[in-house]
Amino acid sequence: MTLLEEGDLPRKRQVLEKPRFDGWDVAQLQDYIADLKAEIARAEAAIAAGQSHRAAAEAFFRKG
Repeated sequence: MTLLEEGDLPRKRQVLEKPRFDGWDVAQLQDYIADLKAEIARAEAAIAAGQSHRAAAEAFFRKG
């Protein structure tokens, strides 16, 4: 048994494949943009949650 298990290691950021837009119509491009915006919102929510947890921990351990 090691101090850090395989699942405890931070994951590398996934590099997204950039699609080729040749042949995509306007509706497909709009759907693609909507999907990206939804993913951005999800990432921003994760950031906000992390910042909230950190602020709560800092307030808890702050002296006086």
